[in-house]
Amino acid sequence: MKRHIYLEDIPLNEAWAAFSAALEANGLWRPLPTATIPLTEANGRIAAAAIWAKISSPHYHASAMDGFAVRAQDTVGATETNPLYLALIPNDAATEDTTINPVAQAVNTGHPLPAWANAVVMIEHTQPATLPDGRPAIAIRASLPPWQHVRPMGEDMVATELALPANHKLRPVDLGALAGSGHAAVSVYRRPRVAIIPTGSELVAAETAVHTLQPGQIIEYNSLVLAAQVQNWGGLPTRWPIVPDELDAIKTAVIAAAQTHDLILLNAGSSAGSEDYSAHVVQQLGQLLVHGVAVRPGHPVILGMIERRVPHSALPAPHSSCPIIGVPGYPVSAALTGEIFVEPLLAKWQGQPPHTPATLTATLTRKLNSPTGDDDFVRVAVGKVGDNILATPISRGAGVITSLVRADGIVRIPRFSEGADAGTAVTVHLYRTPQEIAQTIVAIGSHDLTLDLLAQFLAAQGHGLRLMSANVGSLGGLVALRRGEAHLAGSHLLDAATGVYNDSYIHRYLPQQPVTLITLVGREQGWIVPPGNPKGLQGWADAANPDVRLVNRQRGAGTRVLLDYELERLGIMPAQVNGYEREEYTHLAVAAAVAAGAADAGLGIRAAARALDLDFAPLAHEQYDLVIPQAYVDGDLLRPLLDLLHDDAFRTAVAAMPGYDITPMGRTRTITHPTN
Repeated sequence: MKRHIYLEDIPLNEAWAAFSAALEANGLWRPLPTATIPLTEANGRIAAAAIWAKISSPHYHASAMDGFAVRAQDTVGATETNPLYLALIPNDAATEDTTINPVAQAVNTGHPLPAWANAVVMIEHTQPATLPDGRPAIAIRASLPPWQHVRPMGEDMVATELALPANHKLRPVDLGALAGSGHAAVSVYRRPRVAIIPTGSELVAAETAVHTLQPGQIIEYNSLVLAAQVQNWGGLPTRWPIVPDELDAIKTAVIAAAQTHDLILLNAGSSAGSEDYSAHVVQQLGQLLVHGVAVRPGHPVILGMIERRVPHSALPAPHSSCPIIGVPGYPVSAALTGEIFVEPLLAKWQGQPPHTPATLTATLTRKLNSPTGDDDFVRVAVGKVGDNILATPISRGAGVITSLVRADGIVRIPRFSEGADAGTAVTVHLYRTPQEIAQTIVAIGSHDLTLDLLAQFLAAQGHGLRLMSANVGSLGGLVALRRGEAHLAGSHLLDAATGVYNDSYIHRYLPQQPVTLITLVGREQGWIVPPGNPKGLQGWADAANPDVRLVNRQRGAGTRVLLDYELERLGIMPAQVNGYEREEYTHLAVAAAVAAGAADAGLGIRAAARALDLDFAPLAHEQYDLVIPQAYVDGDLLRPLLDLLHDDAFRTAVAAMPGYDITPMGRTRTITHPTN
């Protein structure tokens, strides 16, 4: 089939205007029909109309305490030294009996107040007594004002009073208020029914992929993400079985979904490739409104309307058209398309405004380059270091779903701005609360697998603390500390002249700043190689073998510094190393390159090789330190993390990982800078 080129690449606001106009024209830009449901099913639903109290709450004058009902005027004059005595009368006493003498009647909390009474004296403020004529009585030693310890009728709510307004999201306490004001059921908007149709011949279901996954196949999880989003936004998702890249098969699925759903999310196939059929499907079954929106990620979004073939009884007052959104296949694009287009529509159908996330102002730690013509949605990690709130951009790839997992928020760079410079104040639309941001420990520097284990143990303590790490290499971590962008940095920089790790680099990059080094682990470095070590790598000199394709670490990484040191010692020039310029940012990324056959070897740690079932040729033992400014060593934020270095369970877990030595863990030394 001929490729379909984008109809347009239009600004986001224009795309929304076209979509909402079509919805309005079809009677769909309004809340959905209503349904009356019992209160037991109403939590989280949206009230479709104002709710008025049917009865007062309480609907009688009620005692607010365990004690005795009295007339306030009968207690006037009672003091500690001059108690008054009130005759006790039974609960069934006639009203006229209360006029004979000052009287009291026992009541419990919530009991109706006798018609003659207007106050309650607490039982602990009375003493039992007997009147001269032998009648039982109580003694009181303080007077009471009228209506003391009484819940008057309508104290909570008066009949005909507004209990809850329309378009209110019902909370647990609201259900109690409705029941108390005489309601057993409530009218709510019907939940939007959303069909999610994943397409792609290369896809395999997540439920079966673990044991059957082959090269070229992709685990389908976008429908899981989209369905969970729909559920969180009040909708009822239906995940369709995977549909292959066949025009007729996709059309059949869309036609079926349109009969029973309010919205269709057609996932993947929205671009302009030879097997991208989504735009053709929408054109053939209805109206293609938008194909291509100027946003990144999420560029090839499709917006349209599908004509329903046969009205279905499952949809009250069904409309002739069903909106459809062609969701890009890349997972980050899919998730953000949900936030940008799906959530506002579901909110509208439930009488709600679009979700507005909390925001804060942060300082960019790195320059952002954005496509000139697009609104750019940039994922950022956010931390508070000292008095500064910092936003660090994370992976930009539209296929990197873990970038959304790690993201604390989104920075929106508007069209035509070309990005933002480091140091610029930006608005972050938060995925986390400001409190979570304040309890985040920011670690920037060298990558090590034990940092993930440290984060896991820290989270398990239940203090609410979180360790966020960014892998920029040892030198990058020291620079981040110098700029005040991190609480700590992982570093393993070998000084070729002294053979000592880290000290000389700290003097160079953190002059005059008091710093403490705490050793996290000792670890093995060596060649990560395929099983069986087919190239026979054993020593440093093997790096110059022209038949060996290496993968390197990025400039500034401690592993790169170690390699450069050994190459220089052997007189090997970087140009002699096949693959010297190919860089990865973590030990696991190096191992992944070897496992995929993209490289024959790479320098890294033994644990990374074991993680991907690769072999390992050891070359060196090194020391991996946490570099921490003294102000944070002495502070409360890092204390639970540093205590873990002496925790038996954590040390045992690290020792179980291949290639690690916990003997030096927790050793501390302070770097003193020479004075002028």
